[in-house]
Amino acid sequence: MNLSRELNPQRLADAPHRLLFFVGAFNVLAMMAWWTAWLIGQHWPALALPQPPIPAGWAHALMMPLQVLAPFMFGFLLTVFPRWMNQPALSRWHYLPVGLGLFGGQMLMLVGLSGFPHLVHLGAVFSIAGWVASMAALLGVLWREQGRTWHALSAFAALAMGLLAWLLFAAWLHAQSHLLWMFAAIKIAVFGFALPVFLTVCHRMLPFFASVVIPGYRIWRPLWLLAAWWLLVFAHLLLELMHGYSLLWIADLPMAALAAVTLWQWWPKHSAAQPRQPMPGLLSVLLVGFAWLPIAFSLFAVQSLVFAISGEFVLGRGPVHAITIGFFGSLLVAMVTRVTQGHSGQPLQMTAVAWFAFVTIGCVAVIRILAEAAADGLLWQIVAGAGWLLAFTPWVLRSMRIYLSPRADGRPG
Repeated sequence: MNLSRELNPQRLADAPHRLLFFVGAFNVLAMMAWWTAWLIGQHWPALALPQPPIPAGWAHALMMPLQVLAPFMFGFLLTVFPRWMNQPALSRWHYLPVGLGLFGGQMLMLVGLSGFPHLVHLGAVFSIAGWVASMAALLGVLWREQGRTWHALSAFAALAMGLLAWLLFAAWLHAQSHLLWMFAAIKIAVFGFALPVFLTVCHRMLPFFASVVIPGYRIWRPLWLLAAWWLLVFAHLLLELMHGYSLLWIADLPMAALAAVTLWQWWPKHSAAQPRQPMPGLLSVLLVGFAWLPIAFSLFAVQSLVFAISGEFVLGRGPVHAITIGFFGSLLVAMVTRVTQGHSGQPLQMTAVAWFAFVTIGCVAVIRILAEAAADGLLWQIVAGAGWLLAFTPWVLRSMRIYLSPRADGRPG
């Protein structure tokens, strides 16, 4: 086999998911490799990295949603927006600028974190340019359809929140003052951008996929559910921005309960007329990944109630990592594997490396949550970072190979 002919970088331009999933896959490892190395240097100073131009923890908190998760989201949305609205597929001139902007932004910021402030500034400019290019392409689809598809409007609103997070970060970076701007950028990136995008895609795709693979499955996805999620998540975001931690439970308890009810509604039911059938692996990981949502908001609610009663901030950053590692990480593996398998002409099934990534990232989420209560919490954070790299490396390498290869069924795309 001629590997150089089979693996062709030019194929990244064949479809938006190829290019942008490749960019995201690269940064899944690159960003966490930097963060894990930084943590190691904090634990063992002899191995310390150069001081970054911005606080390392802030860079990690901002770049994980806006530079690790975002390319996967754009790759998916640039693919499905035209399909959701029965329009022609977007051309490569719509998505190539997105990929170049996001990849250039990621590379510049990663290098800039090694002590080059001007590259961090330039990376933010590249990233914002890629973000705007994507939103312009998606807005064109929405405009032609006249905004009748609520899932598309929901996803676009979340992307606008992500752009707001970028602009707040850029403003703080330029002025090096007004810490509230940076604080707001981090919170909006997670709760205004990443979480609503995941919720929107779950609402649209998870029950539909279940109906395809489970005969007789009843689709349940009322639009009021999506609206309620937005309301409760936005309430959580506003309370965080106002430092209203003692009141977060007002939004988080209903969100946890609603997420649990949704999981129960989506889980396949069995009866005498509809006997039990083996659940396909791709569906099971989607459902188990979604199960992290009620867990995460239950942890947030417990933390808020304890803080209201005692003034103690128990659980630390555990609840947010239940969302960012448990919910986002698990569903990232599940959803990207689903799209990658389907759009490469391969069977719609979990591969061995996908199972390994999914199970391992669940363990990483548990380790990171428990690290908040550990005697040497920093060491366990390092273990979690190494676990992330262990979980994703085989999955990323296999996925990158697919994005560079022709479709298994010989079809274009």
